[in-house]
Amino acid sequence: MSKIVIQASQVSKLYRLGTVGTGSLRQDVQRWWSSVSRAGRSSFFQERGRGDAPNLWALKDINFDIRQGEVWGIVGDNGAGKSTLLKIITRIIQPTKGVVRGRGTVGSLLEVGTGFHPELSGRENIYISGYLLGMDKQQIRQRFDEIVAFSGIEQFLDTPVKRYSSGMYVRLAFSVAAHLEPDILIMDEVLAVGDTSFQKKCLDKMQQLARDGERTILFVSHQMPAVRHLCQHAMWLHQGQMVVSGTATEVVDKYIGSMQQQRLVQQWDDPAAAPGNEFVRILSVEMIPAFLEGQETIDIRTPLTVRFLIDNRMSGALLNAGLHLYNYAGECIFDVASTAIICEAGRVVGECQIPGQFLNDGSYYISLIIVRDTSIPVYYHEGAIHFEVADYRENTSWFGKWKGAVRPHFPFRFGNQQQPPSITI
Repeated sequence: MSKIVIQASQVSKLYRLGTVGTGSLRQDVQRWWSSVSRAGRSSFFQERGRGDAPNLWALKDINFDIRQGEVWGIVGDNGAGKSTLLKIITRIIQPTKGVVRGRGTVGSLLEVGTGFHPELSGRENIYISGYLLGMDKQQIRQRFDEIVAFSGIEQFLDTPVKRYSSGMYVRLAFSVAAHLEPDILIMDEVLAVGDTSFQKKCLDKMQQLARDGERTILFVSHQMPAVRHLCQHAMWLHQGQMVVSGTATEVVDKYIGSMQQQRLVQQWDDPAAAPGNEFVRILSVEMIPAFLEGQETIDIRTPLTVRFLIDNRMSGALLNAGLHLYNYAGECIFDVASTAIICEAGRVVGECQIPGQFLNDGSYYISLIIVRDTSIPVYYHEGAIHFEVADYRENTSWFGKWKGAVRPHFPFRFGNQQQPPSITI
């Protein structure tokens, strides 16, 4: 079994909100010492500081062992503690409690603005980064041309990096971190700064590094397909605590499943309490996923059925229903309507099917509208269903965000001109 290269034991990090960094270093130290003197150091690290400033545990009792050659993904919502954990591992900040032990050289790309000296040129920063990773000048020279070519910033190589755009900075920083071959490579979600082609280039490089079995990689990303595809193991952080760790597939599925615990069903047993008016009441609205074998979460392949039941209080009315699907940016993805029919007073059921391989990944909500005489709105039930669609990909090495509001799987002709092209459906 390979040796442990990163070990975290009871790692916790406490921030005192509203006080750190509000003055000079001398003022911060004086404030800290004053608090220790008045109340003792133990009471300083309580859940709430003195005065009105609350304390926040950014991390709480994190434990894990990472072995040489393993590729780990770290997932979680914004503010979960992912970046704080990486900064502790790379010794940028110290934990409040616990310890992280590491073995080997570390190359990290955590956030734009860290790692390079802004007054020095790109060329000089490549050499400095190499020295910090324990490489001599000859070793850096051997990889220098490859680093520069990968970054694509040849014409700006002798320009101070403080004049670089964020995209140029990330290009060079990633190239240095990947090509100088540290024992441990740590990547935060900074590749989103680069353009689409460079993101793909970086993911391909990470895939290459992951295959060699020598380098240990920690990868933080909100792109679940990339985590699932590139990583062997993963951990899920939530509000500073470890929810679960295990295989990448297991952890990603549980994380996506937690996000999908949305409002898929609304039901009212008492018509008088149901949403509506004197003309119509909404008794139930539900979304029914048709999961594939072994599937537990809604993804882009999953066919969906929206079913609803209304209490119609108008006799002989010409009614039809419509569904409006919105993303969380407020954009209407589609507006679909049923055929208008004559409805007697009583219960009326409606059903609409959304095929798989149609929606793009993302968060959505559906509103239901009942219309009379094909043009007169009777009742509009906004946000009846809320749901999340996860990504799914195969036979591709690209794991960036797929463009477009929808993601249909149309018949596509593609083949050599000398022979009849194949049709993929």
